[in-house]
Amino acid sequence: MTAATVVMKPLLGKLTTLLGDEYKKLTGVRKQAAFLRDELSAMQALLEKMELMDKLDPSAKNWRDHVREMSYDMENCIDDFMHEIDGADAKTGFVRKMAKRLRRLGRRHQIANRIEELKVLAVEANARRERYKIDDCISLSPGVVAVDPRVSAMYREASGLVGIDGPREDLVSLLMDSQKQLKVVSIVGFGGLGKTTLAKQVYDGIGGQFDRKAFIPVSQRPDVKSLLLGLQRKLGMEESSHAHELQEIVDCVREYLKHKRYFILVDDLWDQQAWDIISCAFPENSNGSRVVVTTRIDEVALWACHSDRADIYRMKQLEEQDSRRLFVNRVFGSGNVCPPQFKEISDEILKKCGGLPLAIITIGSLVASHEPRTLREWECIKNSLGSKFATKPTLEEMRGILNLSYMHLPVRLRPCFLYLGMYPEDREIMRNDLVWQWIAEGLIYSSHKVDLEDVAKSYFNELINKSLIQPASTEYGEVVSCRVHDMLLDLILSKSTEDNFISVAYNSEDMARLHSCEYKVRRLSLQSSVGGATSETLASSMSHVRSYARFSWSKYTPHLSQCKYLRVLLFEFPDQQLGSIVDLTAIGHLFLLRYLKVVAKLSEVVLPTEIQGLVHLETLELVCWSTQIIRPDISCLTNLFHLKLPNGIGLPVGIKNMKSVRTLSCLAMEQSLLEDIKGLSQLTDLKELDLSFSFRRDLYLMLECAYALVSSIGMLRDLKLLVLACGIKSDGSDSPLYTLQDPPPYLEVLDLRYWKLNRVPRWIGELCFLRILSLHLLQLSSFDVCVLGELPSLVKANFHGLYVSQDKVVVSTALFPVLEDVTFWSYEQDVTAYLSFEAGAMPKLQRLTLGFAWKEWMGASPVGMECLPCLQEIKVHPRSTSAESSKNRKDVHADVESAFKSAATLHPRHPSVRVN
Repeated sequence: MTAATVVMKPLLGKLTTLLGDEYKKLTGVRKQAAFLRDELSAMQALLEKMELMDKLDPSAKNWRDHVREMSYDMENCIDDFMHEIDGADAKTGFVRKMAKRLRRLGRRHQIANRIEELKVLAVEANARRERYKIDDCISLSPGVVAVDPRVSAMYREASGLVGIDGPREDLVSLLMDSQKQLKVVSIVGFGGLGKTTLAKQVYDGIGGQFDRKAFIPVSQRPDVKSLLLGLQRKLGMEESSHAHELQEIVDCVREYLKHKRYFILVDDLWDQQAWDIISCAFPENSNGSRVVVTTRIDEVALWACHSDRADIYRMKQLEEQDSRRLFVNRVFGSGNVCPPQFKEISDEILKKCGGLPLAIITIGSLVASHEPRTLREWECIKNSLGSKFATKPTLEEMRGILNLSYMHLPVRLRPCFLYLGMYPEDREIMRNDLVWQWIAEGLIYSSHKVDLEDVAKSYFNELINKSLIQPASTEYGEVVSCRVHDMLLDLILSKSTEDNFISVAYNSEDMARLHSCEYKVRRLSLQSSVGGATSETLASSMSHVRSYARFSWSKYTPHLSQCKYLRVLLFEFPDQQLGSIVDLTAIGHLFLLRYLKVVAKLSEVVLPTEIQGLVHLETLELVCWSTQIIRPDISCLTNLFHLKLPNGIGLPVGIKNMKSVRTLSCLAMEQSLLEDIKGLSQLTDLKELDLSFSFRRDLYLMLECAYALVSSIGMLRDLKLLVLACGIKSDGSDSPLYTLQDPPPYLEVLDLRYWKLNRVPRWIGELCFLRILSLHLLQLSSFDVCVLGELPSLVKANFHGLYVSQDKVVVSTALFPVLEDVTFWSYEQDVTAYLSFEAGAMPKLQRLTLGFAWKEWMGASPVGMECLPCLQEIKVHPRSTSAESSKNRKDVHADVESAFKSAATLHPRHPSVRVN
């Protein structure tokens, strides 16, 4: 599907449904549905051709826009009709059922008349197509590329860092001088030069030398209050229930940082006014604190540095050699060279990229998607690029480069890419949120019975591959979140406006503009407090909205009952007040709602007394302070796939009936009935399960619940991810977890870090597909290491809380054959003194993390680290308490760093050492 035909395919599907046996008695409607389906099918083919064109004739564009809006209205009408027909309760008695039908006759008559009107519109649209010879305006561009077949995410850090070594060293030198006063350094340069990449590399490299650090993106329209609340969380401050006003938040941060050495990265600053407020939170102290600011604007850079030009680092375009290396890495893979036949044309393409990493990466990813590669295709791409960019980059030229990548996107990816415009600038966007929203909006289609979530995840990966979105974080070995470069976001919003795909409002003036615009609002994103908008303005603007997202708290909540065609509802309120209320009582009437997520940690979410009317609901995720008890009728939602419950709720009563659920998260199992814990065994479609409960009531009952839970887990044969947090301490061999005889065979992720165990449960050794493992072990033995070391697929392991029960724990030859990342963390011992590696152990290990109580440190690194052939990075965490003096911590830090760096010099690869 394309941005123009995003509604056409589901509309055709619904028209086909009306032609099925279920509606065979509605002869008049069936005839109209058949006519509409035939007319629209012909239009769809033409719309898909239009989507492949770089430019459209004005008459063709006008016809396309008219058909798009008509299709939306048609689908709304069909949804109303099907809801009226299917709304009669089959269990109602004959007399009451007939009375309901009679009451609906008037409404059905209105809908039938509306369908007749739509039929006329379809006829007129096809007549216009013939009258203006729209088909003759269509000619395919020769530069169209084939669908990129790659579906796995490629997180190539190295290729993104070409040419960064020199600037990184210069910036570190500028920051790590002997100056004790607070120092602000600005990085300034054109968009796409890699300012954020450079700053983040420095931040990650030296951040461990500071007491506190935080990365805060600002963007063009910053909500400074929300930004500073986010800064509090990143600094590890406890959330205050009384600091609501901006000045109070600033004062809290200043007080917290007053005696600390801190490092703050303020990314993408656009104006001096925002800096004047943000900088008030950074106290002047004599602890060597540092702040780095990235910006495109010279005046802002000077203002942040108090006009001290010595503290400004100016980003430069990449040198020719670095540009070529970055381009070749993107197209042919790291370490390869450009074939001779492509060298000349690649140089010409690079000249037009002007040494900007964003342009090189974007065009390189586009070229890499052509299989097989031909000179003709490369020539088309080169000819599509402007000629001025090489000497003086401009926004228009850069936008042209990015637009070229958009035009070469497979049309099925375009609406998914545009949907990213629902999120604010610089926002980290979770992959699962996008996947479930795309599906709820009908943007994902599978014609081969492939699971829609798998298709949607492959789309996400393709956008990563093509460098149109940037990987933000990884989890369990996969990219699980992304960011959108601000220049690409500008492109998205421009395309969305052109296609009436997404409408974004930042203030009441934007809402007034949307209220008076030519087209109806189909998807609405409110990205700051729209305080001046009246309820009437919002209500009328939202009557046809299909997706509604709000990212800032406001006392006014629109009348959701008027959003009858809503599919996606997303509220994320990082700046709300404690005890505020999110009123969702009206959603019970949103019969098309498929996705509902509320993130309002300090708020109470009020749900309707009944939610069984949300028959299409697929995702329900509540992250909030409190909510009403989930009503038992939630078990009637037969299409609910993803359920995340807030803390304190417990499992829904009758959960055994919710057999469609695939992912389930419940953070208060102790509130659940024993019967419902046993009922988990009936959820045989479960793929991901995240549960926790603590020791807050009768121990016997808690153990009974724990045994029931373990028994239920044994029945979930398709489970792939299991996270269990339990407050019951293990006592030898009687832990409930040891009783599991037949574990879910396809488990890939197992996280038991909050369930204290005396030894490794033997069944873990049977998990052939296990990739990620986290355990909290009270004791660790060589036998336990042998059990885990036989796992054939394990790539990442975390062992916490260790107490070594013998002289040595030896990792023997051939154990952990594919492990890449391992953590050993002891709270009471110096685990490094008891750990050793034999030659041939962990042959693929790249990252080794060691944590221990520094008072117990015995002065040496683990034996045999030089035998780990692929080791690249060693992280060491000597753990101290706040009561211990700063001088003692620094002395131990220096000793630990010296010992591990000495050990690293004996290793053939000389791995990096980082001590926190």
